[in-house]
This record gives sequence, C-alpha cells and structure tokens, in this order.
Amino acid sequence: MKTFASSLMLALLVTPSVFAASSIDLAVRGKITPSACTPAFAGSNIIEHGKIAAKDLVQNNPTYLPKANVKFSVTCEASTLFAIKPIDNRIGTSTSPFNFGLGFVNGDKKLGSFYLTPMNMLADGIAVQPIASSNGGNTWYAEWRWELLTLWGAGTMDDASTLLPSKVLEIDLEVGTTIGRADQFDLSEELDIDGSGTLEVVYL
Repeated sequence: MKTFASSLMLALLVTPSVFAASSIDLAVRGKITPSACTPAFAGSNIIEHGKIAAKDLVQNNPTYLPKANVKFSVTCEASTLFAIKPIDNRIGTSTSPFNFGLGFVNGDKKLGSFYLTPMNMLADGIAVQPIASSNGGNTWYAEWRWELLTLWGAGTMDDASTLLPSKVLEIDLEVGTTIGRADQFDLSEELDIDGSGTLEVVYL
C-alpha cells in the first residue's frame, strides 16, 4: 500500500494539470460450472526408460529413446466444454521451447525434452481429431502433435475449428523422449532423466 500511495502522489505532483478521478471500479467475474471433470491415467503415470548406457548415446546429435504410450482420459459429470492445459514442471530445462524438459544435469546443462502426441481420440465413444489453440481458446486448428504454450482439445473429424464438448474423452498419448547430443555432457557419473509435466483441465 505504501508503494502504491507514493507512486500516485508523485504522479499528481509532476502532472498538476491532469484531472484525476477520485474513484475507480474493479470487476471480478467468472462462472461456476455445474459439472466437474476428472483427468486420469489408466495404469501408471510414469514412463520408465530404465538405465541407458552412455556409449549408446549419439555424440554429435540428439538421441531418440523408444517411444512409449499411456492411456489418458477426462471424465465429466455431464457433457462439458473443456480443454487441456499442459504445464512443464521442469520449466527452463527443455532443449525445445515447445516440449517438456528433462531437468538440468552437470549443473546447468539441459538434458533434453519430451513431447506428447495424441492418438486414437474418442469423445463419448466417437472418433475425433486433436486440435489446439494458441490464443486461450478463442480459435482452434488441427494439430497432430500437441505442444506447450497451447490449449489442447477435441474437434469433430470434419471441423478442426470448433472445440467439441464431451462427457468422456479418451486418448492414447504417445510419449517421445529426446536426449541432447552426448558430447556436451560429463558422462562419468549417472545422470537422472527427470521429466515431469501436468495436464490441467480448463473449463471454457
């Protein structure tokens, strides 16, 4: 409060000819949705690559680890218009601005990244296509590989421009993991692959 009052007083002193209103409004808005949605993984939510021999990493190019698949679903109490917001829990560690990070190694070295590709999407038992929005859900477009900094959703097979409400959304998520070129790392000791991301349901 002291900083705000001091700044306001300074502005009034240096601009005496400008008329200042004596009050200002603040609006607080939103909606309370009658139905809630629950995201879930079928089985484990951990992709385990195990131990990888340092000699098997590519020295002067990225190493692509075997892809894995997890079943992901969002179940709502009623048909609901929602999107999925990806959050990188290892922010600042990814070798790609569009993918999730794998953590730092050797102090400040970015180990690599992982990404999610939606496959075999079903909304209430009907095949749908993956779509994305880069402006908070105002407009949508077809996107075969989902990225950070966007919202993810489902559209009908013949319309990628409209987010589809659903009660149960089921997705096979393909997880692709990439390790950065090995010649930048000190591989004399074990390095942890420590990727982590959150998928948050956003109501629109």
